[in-house]
Amino acid sequence: MRLKAKLLLLAAVPLLLSLALIAAAVAVQQRQLARGEHALVEGGLVTARRAELRNYVDLALSMVQPLVDSGKDDEATRQEAMRLLASLDYGSDGYFFVYDLHGKLLMHPRQPDLVGMDLSGLRDPLGGAPIQDLLARARAGGGYVDYLWRRPSTGQVARKLGYVVEIPRWGWMVGTGLYRDDIDAATSQLDAQASSNITTTLLWIGAIACCGLGLISASGIWLNLSEHRVADAKLQLLARQVVQFQEDERAHLARELHDGATQTMVSAKLQVESAIEQLEREHRAAPPALARVLSALRESLNEVRRISHRLRPAMLDELGLPAALELLGREAGDGEHGRIDVHIAGEPCELPDEIKTALFRVSQEALTNIAKHAQARHIRIELDYAAERVELRIADDGRGFDFARSQQDATRGIGLRNMRERLASIGGDFKVRTAPGAGTTLVASVARASILRLQGSAVAMTATARD
Repeated sequence: MRLKAKLLLLAAVPLLLSLALIAAAVAVQQRQLARGEHALVEGGLVTARRAELRNYVDLALSMVQPLVDSGKDDEATRQEAMRLLASLDYGSDGYFFVYDLHGKLLMHPRQPDLVGMDLSGLRDPLGGAPIQDLLARARAGGGYVDYLWRRPSTGQVARKLGYVVEIPRWGWMVGTGLYRDDIDAATSQLDAQASSNITTTLLWIGAIACCGLGLISASGIWLNLSEHRVADAKLQLLARQVVQFQEDERAHLARELHDGATQTMVSAKLQVESAIEQLEREHRAAPPALARVLSALRESLNEVRRISHRLRPAMLDELGLPAALELLGREAGDGEHGRIDVHIAGEPCELPDEIKTALFRVSQEALTNIAKHAQARHIRIELDYAAERVELRIADDGRGFDFARSQQDATRGIGLRNMRERLASIGGDFKVRTAPGAGTTLVASVARASILRLQGSAVAMTATARD
């Protein structure tokens, strides 16, 4: 790890740890306060509702108690009591109900279709038995029960707080209830507000942490900017020198092949051809082996010339990048690449050797990959001299590939990595657009600013070498 990174870590880690501990403590405290406030508000609302329900039931009992105390147990007296209870409704979902102690519904002003039915075995969506719970509470002297019941006004099952009492003389359970929707809504809103407050606090702490890290990073960058620039410049120069050394070696080897091995093979070929012509003048048939030797010499000579040209095409140095790409397209089109179109857009300009070589090598590597893997029928090479940049696009209609997967596999995508590294060494950009079955497009571009910088660097290097 570099010293700069270590210094940044030494400054940033304590700050982040401190802010993280503060954030954790604040979050825990706020959650505890939120839970306490939730319990307090819910308890207060429930207490108020319980008192309200008890008052309702006491009022209802006070109205029917004279009938109960009259000593009459006939059906008319009971019906009058149920009529009085049915008239005591409050709101759309506020009503009284009457059951016998076996679970049979005797009176329900909002759900008359259930009157007369034995509901003791009724189950709510959670598996509870609300009627049995109400009956048990009534037999125990009366009290409150939380249960689920279908709201008459909406038909939806909702939580309900009920209060029931027993009228032992008639074997009745009388009660009423209030739905808890407003209590749940109030506590949910309270919880949402508490959660929002916690989130806001944590965001503020995160913003402070980001500002602190930004200040630390800015300080580190400010302290090490000049050194970093010098190091990057040296690395880029070294990378360009390595590439230039490779290209010089390629050019030297190409000249050696052309001036040495090629001349020797041409001489041998001429001698074999002369021998065959001499035999023909003497009306003697040339041995088949001699013809095979001549054929092998021709193939070897063509192969050496091809290798020499691929090592360093003379046209790249003599006529420039557009002519070299057109020659490369013609030569590749004669092989197994399919039809290759080369198009030059814009006004060609002189480019530094590093850029010409990099773009030409990218084209070579791309055509090699297409021949090996793409199974393409049509390839288009386009060199665009735009105002802002020089851009090389190589598109094929082949089978494409999964680019992300190829980058994850260390044994695949070596050619693409080589292209990207070659462009990066000259300050260029390399992109790949592909998908299985959709062909592939490679885009190598160099901004005009990078071109001018390389031209200035080449002039400086030339002047230094002359001095």
